[in-house]
Amino acid sequence: MNETMETLEQALTEANLSKLQAIPNRKVHEFIANAIRLCKPMKVFVCNDSKMDTEYIRRTAIARGEETPLANPYQTVHFDGFHDQARDKESTVYLVPQGETLGKQLSQMEREKGLEIVKERLDGSMNNKKMVVRFFCLGPLDSPFSIPVVQITDSFYVAHSEDLLYRRGYDYFRRIPDGKEIFWMLHSSGKLIHSVSTDWKKRGVMIDYQENIVYSMNTQYAGNTIGLKKLALRLAIRKADREGWLAEHMFLMAVHGPSSRRTYFTGAYPSGCGKTSTSMVRGNTIVGDDLTYLRVMDGKVRGVNVERGIFGIIRSVTSKDDPVIWDVLHSNKPAIFSNVLVTEDEGVRWLDDGFDSPKSGINHSGEWFLGKVDREGEEIPFAHKNARYTVGLDGLSNLDDTLDDPRGVEVGAIIYGGRDKDTWVPVQQSLDWIHGVITMGASLESETTSATLGPRGVRMFQPFSNLDFISIPLGKYIQNHLDFVKDATKVPLIFSVNYFLKNKQGDFITDKLDKTVWLKWMELRVHNEVDAIETPTGFIPVYDDLKELFQCHLDKEYSREDYVLQFETRVPELLDKINRIEKIYKDTVSDAPKALFDVLEEQRSRLLDAQMRLGDCISPLKFA
Repeated sequence: MNETMETLEQALTEANLSKLQAIPNRKVHEFIANAIRLCKPMKVFVCNDSKMDTEYIRRTAIARGEETPLANPYQTVHFDGFHDQARDKESTVYLVPQGETLGKQLSQMEREKGLEIVKERLDGSMNNKKMVVRFFCLGPLDSPFSIPVVQITDSFYVAHSEDLLYRRGYDYFRRIPDGKEIFWMLHSSGKLIHSVSTDWKKRGVMIDYQENIVYSMNTQYAGNTIGLKKLALRLAIRKADREGWLAEHMFLMAVHGPSSRRTYFTGAYPSGCGKTSTSMVRGNTIVGDDLTYLRVMDGKVRGVNVERGIFGIIRSVTSKDDPVIWDVLHSNKPAIFSNVLVTEDEGVRWLDDGFDSPKSGINHSGEWFLGKVDREGEEIPFAHKNARYTVGLDGLSNLDDTLDDPRGVEVGAIIYGGRDKDTWVPVQQSLDWIHGVITMGASLESETTSATLGPRGVRMFQPFSNLDFISIPLGKYIQNHLDFVKDATKVPLIFSVNYFLKNKQGDFITDKLDKTVWLKWMELRVHNEVDAIETPTGFIPVYDDLKELFQCHLDKEYSREDYVLQFETRVPELLDKINRIEKIYKDTVSDAPKALFDVLEEQRSRLLDAQMRLGDCISPLKFA
């Protein structure tokens, strides 16, 4: 008997061993056996995705106190520790083999040193706890996009969350060959008090891309622990780099045009910048809200949603602005809330939900009351700014019927958007693919939000809305985008959007629902059905077209004054942006493509010429 089978037979009951042996892949057996020897769990549960097994996951999450039932019997709430409320960028590290580097932009550590830390922190981490083994698939099953994933965790909350978010893959694993590339996830919450990770100072996520393994330790926040989400994205980017496709932090949706036409868009926005709300705009259908794989197939760019659920920021979700999500969260569809307020009647409240502020309840700080402060004397809001909801897509009334199509959908356009108060116009189209990749994707900036630890409201470099997850040198990643469409006969258009533009008084100058119109205009541009005005930074809408779209889709008068204010070219701010972006690439990205600097310089020249002729702040009417 070999060491792997000896370990498995000693640790697993006959029933669980039988479920595991139904999967013939020897690497699966070895990974699980190694995890058992390292983490030393009291018991091991292998989930085969039957209704009985998946319901056991949910019931145990409740029994252990990791989730608490709510008045709605289909819903639960989970609380992370007070210091464990967002993705921890600083403690997320790539393990790099000696002699390699991923560039200055990425946090990294010598691989062998990192593995020693992993062994130290995970050694015995599951003592007196049960290990859960789950099998999933990223992308549709039996598809060119499919990537099988093994998730091992001691958190039933994590296992339950993934059940809502991903395609179950136990039966898929039973038929994949030994040579199939697999992603491996190993997570332990560490020491727990009241179901909360206590060693948050030793929190860490370490990515061993050489072996396709992600280790997550001493944390329960989903962004650090749900391995198939942004952690697997880092591995997928390396796989895409090797194989010539793209793994992106993008929604995937169908914008509905005239005569019931559906045009599929992807969109990359940093967290808290309107990504999910854009994918859910009324009158359209959603394929996915967060992660997309893109491939060129038969000359066309095609995409799939990596997931089958939403882990969304709940702040500001209201019945008026987000009716589909609102309806799901008030339905009998399964949902997990995290870091919201639980009221006396076992309901939930979140910030900016459209109601008066509550006076008391239970939140991530424990018993909460109006005026409660933390150790630094700062008032604790009744819900966390980064509070979340987890739901399956099958509960959405606007779900597109292509979700599980193994060939994906043809992509007509790509959108890049960020939180920008003074530079980008609300919507514009790039001059061409290369111009869009460089000036919109590679030059994306955004103000920080509550989705990551650290100060809020700081303008940060966020290329492709993917900097936190890029696992190859940034210059190579940009070059991959430039080269991606070389074999495509039909190239998607590229757009930028900005929902956060402000006037000099600091007030937003667009409404939350205006994104409906920007989407409809972009859809018409894909089919060349409306004209556009060329500016130094791209093509912008013609006023009369927007006026008609606002009237048709929002029943709203759109004034010429609003158009001029929103679409003026702010030359000094745009030049400052070019200078910032250029400096970052020169100082920190040694392999930045020459095309990047060439395209930025061309845009600078166009802006300087326009400034000389028309001034610092140029009305769109002067370009018409």
